[in-house]
Amino acid sequence: MTPTDPHETAAVVPDPAGLNTPKISVVVPVYNAAPHIAQTLRSVLTQSLSDWELIAVDDGSTDDSLAIMGRLFGDDPRIQLVPQPNAGVSRARNRGVALSRAPLIAFLDADDLWHPDKLRLHVAYHDHHADVGVSFARVAFLSPEGTPTGHLAAQPRTTYRPVDFLCENPTNTTSNWVLRREVFTTVGGFVSDMSYSEDLEWLLRVACDGRWRITGLPQVLTYYRTSVGGLSSSLQRMEQGWLRLIQEARRYAPDLVAQHFATAQAIHLRYLARRSLRLGGTPAIGTDFMVRALRSDWRLLLRQPRRTLLTTVAVFARQLLAPWRRLGGRQGKTRS
Repeated sequence: MTPTDPHETAAVVPDPAGLNTPKISVVVPVYNAAPHIAQTLRSVLTQSLSDWELIAVDDGSTDDSLAIMGRLFGDDPRIQLVPQPNAGVSRARNRGVALSRAPLIAFLDADDLWHPDKLRLHVAYHDHHADVGVSFARVAFLSPEGTPTGHLAAQPRTTYRPVDFLCENPTNTTSNWVLRREVFTTVGGFVSDMSYSEDLEWLLRVACDGRWRITGLPQVLTYYRTSVGGLSSSLQRMEQGWLRLIQEARRYAPDLVAQHFATAQAIHLRYLARRSLRLGGTPAIGTDFMVRALRSDWRLLLRQPRRTLLTTVAVFARQLLAPWRRLGGRQGKTRS
């Protein structure tokens, strides 16, 4: 599909072979997901709501992802497997939406999982809340191996402002979203050449449009697999993706960006500093993120003291202790 602008939009595809339109379409972008794709798709197959269709867009995988999906799920008429040359996650999602038919759309990344009642609860919520354009739920975090970590995302709220999506991502992951097709058609799809912060940029566009609410459900319905080797660990690229979000937002919300840029950048850099701690990378990287966060808006220490102070102390302590750890490692090698 060749977009006419960077925000590819989704058209309603005619109902093939006279099939009834499902209640919800599930779009799964897939790239080299062989270790996890079977478990991910099974979490859709076991949904308590069975009136769905699934479009899995294989974005030029070089592993066995497409073969696994075809072998295990190719006989299910609700599942459509769509191979394409590698074009990036945004184009893969946009193409999946363009091929879908339902009035509601859900996204699911190829390594995440859903609670069995995920779709049923979201569909029921949208049925009773016509003003809600995007809904999401609470997220539980899994280890890279798929075991529960015991960590939960913050309890979602029922109302959000545009600035909330400029500073942070309350939804945590696109695997958490259910949205109305009319929203996607109206505001456009994901920016086609973005692979980082493309989700936040899209949510910010919806929030700035103002015609629909973005709201959270209180239940834990999405399980997010953390990764040390995928998008989430590429800290420098994540920063560049966020700066691209700012570039896009300046086109449709210049006053919002001008008013909140310093604080939003400080919050994002603090997030990257915390993430560097969890990933166990080079200590200097986390220190650099935190120093630049405080330079961008030092008042974050006053507005959000607990999270900011804890992150600051942790990254600087790790930096200060790094030489001693290296020395201890050398002494251990010498003794052995």
